[in-house]
Amino acid sequence: MGRTHTRWCDTVKFIPSMISNVSRSSRIVSAFALILVLITPAIRAAQNPPAGKPAAGIIQGTVTRTDDQGQTSVMQGVRLKLTPESGAPLSTFTDDQGHFSFAGLAAGSYTLEGTLDGFQSYKVVVKLEPSASLVQDFAMKLSTVTQSVEVSAVADALSTQNANSAATITAKQSADVPLAEEKFKEALPLVPGVVRASNGTLNMKGTAETQGMLLVDSAETVDPVTGSFSIPVPLGAIDTLSVSKTPYGAEYGGFSGGLAIIQTKPPTDTWTHDFEDILPGFRGKNDHLVGVQYFKPRASISGPLIKKKLNFTEAIDYNFDRKPIRGLPFPFNELKTQGFDSFSSFQSTLSPTHVLNGNIVIFSRHQRFADIGSLVPQSAAANDGQKGFSVGGTDSKQFDSGVGLSTVLRYTRIQSNANPNGPADMLLTPEGRGGDFFNTFARTAGQFQLQPIVQLPLKKWLGNHDIKFGADFTYRYYGGTSESHPIQILRQDGTLAEEIDFQPGSALHSTDTEVAEFIQDNWTISDHVTIDLGARLVSQSAGRGAGFGPRIGLAFSPGHTHKTLIHLGSGIFYDRVPLLTTDFTDNPTRVVTLFGPTGLPLAPPTTFTNVYLAPGPGGTLVPAMNRPDTSARNLTSSAEVDRELTRNLVLRLSFLASQIQDYAVLIPFQGSLAGNSFLGLANTGSSHYYEIEATFNYKLSDKHVLSASYIHSYGHGDLNAVSSVYVPFEQAVIRPNVNGILPANIPDRLVAWGIFSLPWKLKAAPVVDYHTGLPFSVIDSLQNYVGTPDSLRFPNFFSLDVKVYAEFKVHLKFSHYVEEKRTMRFGVYALNLTNHLNPLDVFNNNTSPIFGQFDGFQHRLYGLVIEFRQ
Repeated sequence: MGRTHTRWCDTVKFIPSMISNVSRSSRIVSAFALILVLITPAIRAAQNPPAGKPAAGIIQGTVTRTDDQGQTSVMQGVRLKLTPESGAPLSTFTDDQGHFSFAGLAAGSYTLEGTLDGFQSYKVVVKLEPSASLVQDFAMKLSTVTQSVEVSAVADALSTQNANSAATITAKQSADVPLAEEKFKEALPLVPGVVRASNGTLNMKGTAETQGMLLVDSAETVDPVTGSFSIPVPLGAIDTLSVSKTPYGAEYGGFSGGLAIIQTKPPTDTWTHDFEDILPGFRGKNDHLVGVQYFKPRASISGPLIKKKLNFTEAIDYNFDRKPIRGLPFPFNELKTQGFDSFSSFQSTLSPTHVLNGNIVIFSRHQRFADIGSLVPQSAAANDGQKGFSVGGTDSKQFDSGVGLSTVLRYTRIQSNANPNGPADMLLTPEGRGGDFFNTFARTAGQFQLQPIVQLPLKKWLGNHDIKFGADFTYRYYGGTSESHPIQILRQDGTLAEEIDFQPGSALHSTDTEVAEFIQDNWTISDHVTIDLGARLVSQSAGRGAGFGPRIGLAFSPGHTHKTLIHLGSGIFYDRVPLLTTDFTDNPTRVVTLFGPTGLPLAPPTTFTNVYLAPGPGGTLVPAMNRPDTSARNLTSSAEVDRELTRNLVLRLSFLASQIQDYAVLIPFQGSLAGNSFLGLANTGSSHYYEIEATFNYKLSDKHVLSASYIHSYGHGDLNAVSSVYVPFEQAVIRPNVNGILPANIPDRLVAWGIFSLPWKLKAAPVVDYHTGLPFSVIDSLQNYVGTPDSLRFPNFFSLDVKVYAEFKVHLKFSHYVEEKRTMRFGVYALNLTNHLNPLDVFNNNTSPIFGQFDGFQHRLYGLVIEFRQ
């Protein structure tokens, strides 16, 4: 598959040390002992299967089609994908008799999908009883278009198989709708409740992505230090992308916000290849070309290395981009990005009951002027970079006894850095930033994860019990340096109002070991009622000694028609310990001096010593020698009703309440004139988030799909969370901690997208996003809050993105013997079609003569789409 986009606009040494640390920790020894205890029953069951116990289950069938004359024939080459509720998916193709088979399966629910170019996709959820042979024959229908689109919310919304609720974006949907960039993080805001903040970070369930979790094929794939979703997965490797704000399954942990789950495409057993975005885009200025603006080729290849034994997939993206920033003069208005992402996966079928999946992510990214904006010129912006790898896999084995054992193993290593463009002091003025960025950091971080899960055979007692239990062992570490040079805060007349100097800190180094045990029972009482009961016990070496998190979810369908489904749930979640907090006192120490209008100091410099804070008498906080022995705790409760209004239309109404306590915040404390001032870190932060959602999902056919959601939300909490002060860059001014409106709080949002067929074989894919403007605070000449923080808002945001295209069949003949059929897609797209002025910046300093003026407007962008699909 080849793809071309042309845009134009108006300017168009770890392992030995880890083993040593582990051997010295009794907590780790206990963890491995627990893991052995969990695995032993499965091993014994495999060695001594009960007498007379039949073999594992099978799902098989035959795929057919019926032509216009009513003749039925079998279909060869249909791709089948079988996805269990947990674990890696399996894939195969129908043979010359149209037959397919998946053997060695554990009892439980599976999603079976069949796809073939030119035919409508087929999808069904099936239930496999213990040791059963399930026959699932189906017929495929011709499609009037070559690309089918799935809306999983319509197909699966009224299933009581699982009490958890999630929104899913498929690979086909992300390929059809217009995205600003072909990155998975660009597709996430299509999900209700996922909001992109002004600094580009994602917010789920009212919290930043640093408090959430990203799982890729069941393994944690986030930055070990910050928790950011900074380990990229190429879009060509992704099969589905799901977001769950209520993940009540006990196997999920290590977060207090939302959960994003990526399921990658399983390697195929026939060779396929894709090539996209193979041509560069060019910059234009005054009717002249002035160089390449971007070059973002993507490629993937998949096929068998050893027939029926070992399959392989490789997906790779390269990114060269010069993104223009409105409000700055050309050519000093560009954010420059260069890097690559590679995802390699292997699937080995060791036996019909034993499958091994492995993958490795390798990435490198460098950004010049990373935080540039209309108020931050290139010279004052920071540069940053990341490179590293993440390697691991899943070993899935089913024993003759019916017990299943799935083991996830992963090691991640990341090197991160940030630096200014020069040695000058940083300048903060009422009109923005000047000078050079003040902070330089470099760190190396890693994470090791081991998660064995034991799946028991289906048990019958007052219904069916699908029970699994396991452990989750995670070891994280990092080391590095952080250096800062002075910051000067200037008045409107240019005189010095305040200077912030820094005393050198120590080398940064920290580790954390977390051990969790969990058990989960998916109890299907009948086809109308399913209850999920689970619990998770967490122990952290740098945080909580013990945290118990019970969880419950209910899916109930009243009546006999299954047209209404009710979801209820509640659960407690414990976040991982931010490594940035575990060596906080080793950071450079801030020394603040205030100056009068004449340029003379108003008082001696004040040194803000970095300290940990602990509860004192009368509800006060006092300096402490040891870091807080706790971590963030989240309580989430939800209620949801899904109603099938017609055969093609489903309405979802939901309510969500989320409360987080004990997250780390920074509190500046200025004492007497002689000193005793502190920059304290305390685990006293709290926040509340409430959300009401109404979503319509409509699917008339593969040609007409529409999803529209309205979300009303409210978020309130402590504003000086460590992640907001230090991620992605350290803030120049650390203001007093206050409890106010959260920075990403959007009271009202309407997001809708769809795919529709038009005359002349055209297809249109619009995306509409309308929401209340993001909040901002008023500050004074010393950059301190004036009035209530985040009490003002940007103008309401509106964006209409549209992609219109047609598809044609073409035959490419490479030689006398080699000929391929391709689908050519040709069309155009527009981002912000109405050219709505959505500002990114505001002059919020009340001493500026242009106070309250907005800047950094987003303009309309057009593009051309040319694709070749195999």
